[in-house]
Amino acid sequence: MSINTDAKSQLTPEANLLAAYPAATGILTIDLDAIIANWRKLEKTAVPAECAAVVKANAYGCGAEQVSRALANAGCKTFFVANVEEAAAVRAAAPQATVYSLGGFFQQTGDAYARIDCKPVIGDLNELAEWDVFCRRSGWSGGAAIHIDTGMNRLGLTVSEAQGIIPRINAGDHGITLVMSHLASAELPNNPANAKQLSAFREIASLFTGVPASLANSSGCFLGAQFQFDMVRPGAALYGVNPTPEADNPMQQVVDLKARIVQIRNIDRGETVGYGGTWTARRSTRLAIVAAGYADGYFRAASANDGTRGAEVMVAGKRCPIAGRVSMDLIAVDVTDLDKSAVRRGHMVTLIGEGITVDEVAHHFGTIGYEVLTSLGRRFVRIYKGGEALAAQEEPAKPEPVAAPAASPALPEAPAIPAAPRPLPSSAAS
Repeated sequence: MSINTDAKSQLTPEANLLAAYPAATGILTIDLDAIIANWRKLEKTAVPAECAAVVKANAYGCGAEQVSRALANAGCKTFFVANVEEAAAVRAAAPQATVYSLGGFFQQTGDAYARIDCKPVIGDLNELAEWDVFCRRSGWSGGAAIHIDTGMNRLGLTVSEAQGIIPRINAGDHGITLVMSHLASAELPNNPANAKQLSAFREIASLFTGVPASLANSSGCFLGAQFQFDMVRPGAALYGVNPTPEADNPMQQVVDLKARIVQIRNIDRGETVGYGGTWTARRSTRLAIVAAGYADGYFRAASANDGTRGAEVMVAGKRCPIAGRVSMDLIAVDVTDLDKSAVRRGHMVTLIGEGITVDEVAHHFGTIGYEVLTSLGRRFVRIYKGGEALAAQEEPAKPEPVAAPAASPALPEAPAIPAAPRPLPSSAAS
């Protein structure tokens, strides 16, 4: 075995950029123009329904503030997040937008909702009661959504519970700005659960007179107009994940992930690579050792062994297979078939991009594109391109100095409330 050390490193522009961020293992580029294009495609698919955007989990790992600002500038008016903390990031980026938090309501969080004019999505009668108490106490009238479970069996009022609050809707001044449910199997267009959920939701939503309705997620947008109601709520499709896995992906790819080669190694036939020695060289082999691993969100499941081919990466414009196990910080890649001058220490390899899609990587990881995107690590430098909301490069997270805890400021009894966002247009889609 020998180790190649280049006396004169021939660095690519990406590697030169990494030199400015020596603590980073690679570069994650997020294309805001592609996100906007995906949103516009979904918006066109859903006309005349409104097309909202789900930006929870830091916009599926792509940056909630940057994505929300770009989409708001493109015309998106409504955003969904998982909790109040995420809502605050969206509110800072999109001051005029309507923001819903899917994580429900607890009375002690009411002031936090009111301060940033965020609407809770209520899926339990206890939450509804606590929300009522908070609104009476504080005078807040920002509104809330009602989530009805039609088959997911996760969050939401049961259909019978939802029927029980119809007299409140009929009485007026109810504060409900949206009624919604969530599809469990929308990515499988022939699954009978879709029609069953549609029927249940159509029936109960029709009783919420004058309240806009929403059922479709990313895949639901492509099930037909009957699923779209007044609003659709795409998430993963915005970020390039295929919402129609039984057909070609109609969305543009959003992320490009590159990591640098830190060493080139030559091994002899019969030598093994990585933990456990599970991959054996069948010839004299040249390896590129890449600075990324499962600590960065590149799953160990992508590993290769003597009986199973693992994932591939792009090196010098060509696909090359992983050799051995993915470790915490490193990946070995077989580059034997490439010209020696094409692969050098400091060069970049592409883990996602150049034809390697998020969905392909997810297949090798044994998971879905959602988990791939939300797992991409903080050691990558994040760079944004395109969009009116083009953000400055984000350096890897640095530890914050430890400070003594300060006393929490008293919450106002009746916080000042910003003007209510424009209500959703009603339609007869249901």
